Amino acid sequence: MGGRGQPPKTCGICGGDGRLENAWGQVARCPTCHGTGRHPEDVGFRDVTKTKPEHHQGSNRAAVAEKQVWPVTAAGDLLAKEIRDAAGLSNDTKSRLTREIIEHEATHGQCTKTFLKKIRKTFRPRA
Repeated sequence: MGGRGQPPKTCGICGGDGRLENAWGQVARCPTCHGTGRHPEDVGFRDVTKTKPEHHQGSNRAAVAEKQVWPVTAAGDLLAKEIRDAAGLSNDTKSRLTREIIEHEATHGQCTKTFLKKIRKTFRPRA
């Protein structure tokens, strides 16, 4: 490719002119030699990895929120403790009712009196 003491080879695409012209008279820089007119040197392996710090920014995904496992409000907490301490309920029923309290709090912001009565009616025996 040119070596020491030898003149560099001309570009095979543009013929050493450094520009290309089409049939309509438009002129553009040669994509092979980038306008130099010389044959590009074969540098072998070209590292195209992104090494700039801005290429390594964090993901734009939203952070995964931890799943809530216990009610937040005072009334919900009290009701969940009643359910947890109820002797006649299975563990599946206790967890289902606790999840129901958590979901109600998430949609309504608090436990309403009607909701509290409804849940208590499901696990307390009638008098």
